[in-house]
Amino acid sequence: MGRARAGASRLVWGAGTLAVLVLGAVVLPWAGGLDESLIHYESVRLAPSLEHPFGTDAGGRDLLLRAFAGLRVSLLVAVLCAVISTVLGVLIGGLSGALGGWPDRLAMRFVDTLNSVPHLLLGIVIVALYRGNLTAVVASIALTHWTTVARIVRAEVLSLRERPFIDAAISGGASRWRVLHRHLVPAVVPQAAMSAVLLLPHAVWHETALSFLGLGLPPHMASIGNILAESRAAVLNGAWWVVAFPSLVLIATTLAVSGMASVWRDRLVPRRRSELAL
Repeated sequence: MGRARAGASRLVWGAGTLAVLVLGAVVLPWAGGLDESLIHYESVRLAPSLEHPFGTDAGGRDLLLRAFAGLRVSLLVAVLCAVISTVLGVLIGGLSGALGGWPDRLAMRFVDTLNSVPHLLLGIVIVALYRGNLTAVVASIALTHWTTVARIVRAEVLSLRERPFIDAAISGGASRWRVLHRHLVPAVVPQAAMSAVLLLPHAVWHETALSFLGLGLPPHMASIGNILAESRAAVLNGAWWVVAFPSLVLIATTLAVSGMASVWRDRLVPRRRSELAL
């Protein structure tokens, strides 16, 4: 009972925190009239105050509005990457597990090859070809993170193939395609959805890292990575808030999504939960 209450508390905390952050990312920059093109020289690097709770950046812009505008862009990129990665992983992992034989071996060797290269390094190579392009950033993250989803889906499909209801469907004359889309794919949807949720914070951090290195989104576009990249010199001048508050927004988003996903995972796989309790 105590474990169930703890899980419910984590779920409520994660959902509430994420809702506040998403609402702030959607509403605050618009309501505050943030204009990235305007420079306010009279307000450069002001410390946090009632007028500017997060302080101001090197351009005199309100850091609260800019941090949430950056979060909006980072979340948009992360959602796109998670959806594309999940679709690719489900297609390749599902077909690999369902077909078996040489297609399965070929797909898994390709997955092993991609996993042998650090994802960030491979993403940098892709982004470097089309520097400052939003499409390139999404492609660099999505095309390097579908392998985890593919492995999860393949393992689930291989497990389902041994179930009696699959044998009964095949014995009843069902084609391989019918078994795949009527039985196997619906059964792996919860696992795929959980993988997509777990990919969200990972994609946010990758986009932040690419933008921080100057290889991600264009400099004029607000994102957490761009804000942190611009604030490196400010820290040396004592403007700690320029790094601290955007970083807290990023960390809070990651913890909220990860907390919700961990509760969902424990409820989705009760056997794993019982083994961890031993």
